[in-house]
Amino acid sequence: MSSPNKSALPTHILDEIRELPARYPQPRSAVMPALDLAQEELGHLTPEAMSEVAEALSLDPGYVEGVATFYSLFHHQPIGKHRFYVCTNLSCMLRGANEVVDHLKQAIGVERSDQVSSDGLFSFEEVECLGACEYAPMMRLDHRYFYDLNDQKVDALVAERRGKPVVTAEKPKPKRVPRKKPGG
Repeated sequence: MSSPNKSALPTHILDEIRELPARYPQPRSAVMPALDLAQEELGHLTPEAMSEVAEALSLDPGYVEGVATFYSLFHHQPIGKHRFYVCTNLSCMLRGANEVVDHLKQAIGVERSDQVSSDGLFSFEEVECLGACEYAPMMRLDHRYFYDLNDQKVDALVAERRGKPVVTAEKPKPKRVPRKKPGG
C-alpha cells in the first residue's frame, strides 16, 4: 500500500477511476478500464497502483489483483513506451508472423519478449488472434492495428517512433525512349 503522502497514481487519474462505476450496471465491471488507466499512466501496474484502484472503486484488493494477473494485457514489469503485440496465431503464422517477430526483435534490439529495448522505447509480445486473419500477418501498436506486415513496414513503424524520417524506396521512373521520326 502506498504511503498517505505519496500516491502511485496522480489525483486526476484516481478521480477518473472513481467516476467509472457509474458507467456500468455492476461497479465491478469498472475494474478493467480502471487498471487500463493506471497502466497507461505508469507504464505498468505496481502493487501500490492496484491497491489504489481497489480503494478508488471500493473493491477488495485481492479481486483487483486477480483481474490484473489474469489478463495478459496488464503488465507488472516495465515495458517499452511502444509495445508491439504481434499475432502469431495460425493464420498469421502461415503468412510469415514468425519472420516478422524475428525481424522486429532485431529492429528493436531485444532477444526475448520479456526485454525492453536499451532506449526504453520498445518491447513486444506474441499474442493470440487479433481478429484480422484475412490481413495476416498483423499487429497492434499504440492502439492501432497494422496489417499485411513485412520487414519494410516493421522498419517504418520503428523509425517513426524513434522520430526518424521514414525512408521508402521509390520506384525508378521509366526512362523515356525518344521516338524515331517517321522516315528518318
